[in-house]
Amino acid sequence: MTIQLGIPRLPGRSGGLPVLPPRPSGVPAGLLDRFGRQATDLRLSLTDKCNLRCTYCMPAQGLEWLSKQAVMTADEIVRVVGISVTKLAIRELRLTGGEPLVRPDLVDIVLSLRRQHPDLPISMTTNGVGLDKKAQALKDAGLTRINVSLDSLHQETFESLTRRPFLNRVLAGIEAASAAGLGPVKINAVLMRGINDAEASGLLNWALEHKYELRFIEQMPLDADHGWTRQDMITAAEIRELLSQDFILTPDLRERAGAPAERFQIRRRNAGGAGTEGPVLGTVGIIASVTEPFCGDCRRTRITAEGKLMSCLFSSEEFDLLGLMRSGADDEELARCWQDAMWIKPRAHGKDHSGLDSPDFKQSGRSMSAIGG
Repeated sequence: MTIQLGIPRLPGRSGGLPVLPPRPSGVPAGLLDRFGRQATDLRLSLTDKCNLRCTYCMPAQGLEWLSKQAVMTADEIVRVVGISVTKLAIRELRLTGGEPLVRPDLVDIVLSLRRQHPDLPISMTTNGVGLDKKAQALKDAGLTRINVSLDSLHQETFESLTRRPFLNRVLAGIEAASAAGLGPVKINAVLMRGINDAEASGLLNWALEHKYELRFIEQMPLDADHGWTRQDMITAAEIRELLSQDFILTPDLRERAGAPAERFQIRRRNAGGAGTEGPVLGTVGIIASVTEPFCGDCRRTRITAEGKLMSCLFSSEEFDLLGLMRSGADDEELARCWQDAMWIKPRAHGKDHSGLDSPDFKQSGRSMSAIGG
């Protein structure tokens, strides 16, 4: 459901669009919702296009891509970010896709954002294909840090999951990012039952060896094929159990501060399976969006590549920020409409607010690539 911000709307007799209630007067500035959560982290998609076809995201034939005219221009992206930082108290920016590296003006966008906001942390999520050729340029332009999606270290498994033979290119991109100083490099991995779940410890060993920060993510219902099932998903509890065969996991007591990943300190388990009080080797994160939701401390707001504002990754409502911008709205009006949209952000998913496990949860019509991770 796409809603044009700033235009009065009345509910239809048979379930028309709801009226967008404005924030009450006296509510503090910023992107505050009715439940006291303040969004300070902007996830902004640069494109819906991607050069992989991951099974948990899109069909083998891909999707129908947006036209160039439908996607935000570089100037529009810079303007939106400027409004978010100067008027809405956004303190962190994550550039996403699709795959942001396929956008030819990516480096120029980062450079423009850095010039406008010298102190803003700017990170990017990527699949790493082609990163080896752009990592240093992105660092020089002002990118702070990078996240790379990597679900397998085995060529056949990687190709089965992504439908592309690009594992070596991804590994080269990760190495280049680390060498360029885009650290700490974070690796995002989704475990799929019967496909790559046996690689949990291997991925962690590899990440520890190279000093990357590994985060396992529960598979979320964001695939274009709508084939996700709760039964097939590897849960956070199962991930901890898989890792515990070779490692001792101790909760990291540092403040999460709204971060989606629960972190654990890692010590190696003795060969015989016994515990050990050996040195901490590093940390691992687990993002349990489905089974252990963290909606109560969510601090994110999202904008898709075509300028649709989403208060939540799983929202069924979208608000047309780009349409309002192209209609001539000034910065104050855009900021006010953004605030109104975030004000009605739901407490959590489902009528019982139990999250993605709610019996009445309905998957979004968009896939992850179309939203921006």
